[in-house]
Amino acid sequence: MRLAADHEFDAIVTVDQGFEYQQNVADLPIPVVILIAQRTRLQELRPLVAEVIALLHGDLEPRIYRVVA
Repeated sequence: MRLAADHEFDAIVTVDQGFEYQQNVADLPIPVVILIAQRTRLQELRPLVAEVIALLHGDLEPRIYRVVA
């Protein structure tokens, strides 16, 4: 996370639903968007893309956001 922030990433997008248990959420340097779907196959994640793009165009705080199918 720190490396991503140091390289000026705006956010991290992941399908890792265990992310918040693997990181210290209170110290997130950048926003994290977790995609939640039945499976992580492209055809199941594709419907979430528009919502993710809209979210990323907003003013995000460094916390976890969930986009649910």
